Amino acid sequence: MQNIEPFYNWRHIYISEEDRLSPFFGRTYSEFEFSQTVYNYYIHPQWDEFGSRTLYLKVLIADYEEKYAVIELIGEWNDAIENDIMELKREVLEKFMGEGIFKFILIGENVLNYHSDGPDYYEELYEEVTEENGWVVCLNMPEQTQYDFKKARLNRYVELMELLNWRTYKPFHLFKKIDNEISARLSL
Repeated sequence: MQNIEPFYNWRHIYISEEDRLSPFFGRTYSEFEFSQTVYNYYIHPQWDEFGSRTLYLKVLIADYEEKYAVIELIGEWNDAIENDIMELKREVLEKFMGEGIFKFILIGENVLNYHSDGPDYYEELYEEVTEENGWVVCLNMPEQTQYDFKKARLNRYVELMELLNWRTYKPFHLFKKIDNEISARLSL
């Protein structure tokens, strides 16, 4: 896990620690000191801590004009013990919602496990983003993690999608592709 870095090819467009509106504004990172862990495994120091001991993230882009953010996740999503959805919602997503962002793409390909607790925070998040014509999509979550997510029926609140080559898109094109697909699903 220590070799898995957050996606960095959009850093010429957006850097969360330089964005005054980002919850991670002003953070500094070491390229060499590995201090954060998911269980006994060190993770790359570029990942951001937001209150969970098992789930970390990196805001890849926040576009305030188009009102979307792309956030990459790594670790174990554990609502049963850590209440990760509450931490994610309160410490990250609500801060962006306060700045007008209501469409969120969560890159979930490095989310190794999911443990459910209940739908309350998912329902709350869903209601808040849909009031503003927004949505939350989790992209490329591993099959076994999707299984647990669907078993808890949380895919009613967070849309699960697959797009294997998402890294080849520019941020706006990725957003438009997903936004168009969500719009098409809603119009059926």
